[in-house]
Amino acid sequence: MPSSTACAVTHPKGGIFGNDSLAAVLPENGKFIFKPGGPGFVDADGALGIKVGWDLRKKGTLLVTGRRLDGVARPARAYIPRAYDNYAGGMSLFLVFPTPGCWEVTGSLADESLTFIVQVQKVDGGPSGHMRGPPSGSRVTPG
Repeated sequence: MPSSTACAVTHPKGGIFGNDSLAAVLPENGKFIFKPGGPGFVDADGALGIKVGWDLRKKGTLLVTGRRLDGVARPARAYIPRAYDNYAGGMSLFLVFPTPGCWEVTGSLADESLTFIVQVQKVDGGPSGHMRGPPSGSRVTPG
């Protein structure tokens, strides 16, 4: 059962939230809103996914995990192209949330991590785009 407390979302300055090791491009209002005609997709299991840009500021292999803060849900996952393993620079991946709600997401690179909180909302059945699991050549984290 979701709690009644508000989701303390991360508000990135200029849409970028990061540290010396990595950064993510996030909505300034801290919300991923999945609606018809909007960005994102519905995965084969009904989860909601969206492409998110990252900047790996040192070489390494990114791991992304996520947990719902306001209810019970399977962990969030990421579909990361294997071409970005042991990599430094800009990249994009798919963040996939099993349910709407308040989510804490952590990206880990080498011995550093970045954690942010986003609100995931689904409006009128969600986006029209669909995906059938991870794209070919991608790894799934956690996993």
